[in-house]
Amino acid sequence: MTDPVRDPLHDPPDDPTGEPGDGAADGPPHPAAHRRPGRPPAEPTRVLWLAKGLGRGGAEQLLLNCARHADRSRYRIEVAYVLPWKDALAPALTEAGVTVHCLGGVPGTPGRADPRWPLRLRRLLADRRYGLVHTHMPVPAAAVRLLSPTVTPAPRLVHTEHNVWDRYRPATRWANALTYRRNDAVIAVSHAVERTIPADRRRPGDWVSVVHHGPDLAGAPGGPAARAAARTELGLPEDAFVVGTVGNLTPKKDQATLLAAHAALLRRHPRARLVVIGAGPLEARLRARAAELAPADTVVFTGSRSDVPELLPAFDVFTLSSRQEGLPVALMEAMTSGLPAVVTRVGGMPEVLDDGGQGFLVPPGDPAALADALARLAEDPGLRARLGAAARERSERFDVAGAQRAVEAVYARVLLR
Repeated sequence: MTDPVRDPLHDPPDDPTGEPGDGAADGPPHPAAHRRPGRPPAEPTRVLWLAKGLGRGGAEQLLLNCARHADRSRYRIEVAYVLPWKDALAPALTEAGVTVHCLGGVPGTPGRADPRWPLRLRRLLADRRYGLVHTHMPVPAAAVRLLSPTVTPAPRLVHTEHNVWDRYRPATRWANALTYRRNDAVIAVSHAVERTIPADRRRPGDWVSVVHHGPDLAGAPGGPAARAAARTELGLPEDAFVVGTVGNLTPKKDQATLLAAHAALLRRHPRARLVVIGAGPLEARLRARAAELAPADTVVFTGSRSDVPELLPAFDVFTLSSRQEGLPVALMEAMTSGLPAVVTRVGGMPEVLDDGGQGFLVPPGDPAALADALARLAEDPGLRARLGAAARERSERFDVAGAQRAVEAVYARVLLR
């Protein structure tokens, strides 16, 4: 078998924990180390977080947010991912003291992942002797569920469900369903997601937990200076009414509906501007559609950005036109920044935003309803201010440190079994 690919950026030779690099002789403590709640074990349990990629998507950002708040006295976190070209967050994880393993090839290499990645995953499991593996995407999750019984000691398995089940492609849904009950516990990012887990794939008891994760925006800029700086960065007029969205440019985010709504909004408010932050397979098509619907200077495509918290102050309103969602980190970041939001009534978004309370909920795929809600906010600065203040207050529930404590409570529970 082939060793997991390592390089100085993704696997620093000096492990921040000070342990030997191969980890073969100093595996995790027996789960009995967790049998005295409130007191850390003598040695932390080694935990692997397994993801498909480390791009700038919401699920991947959660890994970084949670890594910064992990209880290092109890859990020694490592991360592995499959797609080598999706590595944007790997440096930040390394900076946070997390060892990162690329399973699918040399980090940063474009193209297909090396098909031998499951063999590398098994070798990693055998060498590092994790006490627990926490998976975040269905394909690598199915792989580790099949591989874990082949190594000794077999790790406990926890899975976070980020999406509603009907979003998965048939083959993915099939592989997920066949192996799902092998999870020792499941964490759903919203009640809407939890409800889609089929009854015949569940195990009894407290097997599924719902944890609303929050953003990590400590020290994020705000106020008039931050607004002016962000608008300058994006090339936006100071007097424009700016609607912003953040997300991958994919069918489920349905930015095409947002572009149609923006065109309708412009007919009522010519000073409106739309900022689209994100990248993805539909970028060229969406740029072409924007050029057909609206003057070029009214829509700004930024591509993928690492400085989203610094750009949010440029917005007057945040929006998502998604057809499917679990619980988007981007919405919670916007609310934490004090922005009112207009989002579709899908997934977990109605769980954190009340229609008329912190913004407005509209049906998916309805550009007229989206445009009407945006126009209402464009016409009433006082309403924007009230809803934005309410959004910031509501965001205090989105405590990333508290979410990580809830996740670690699940770890402790399954390690006791």
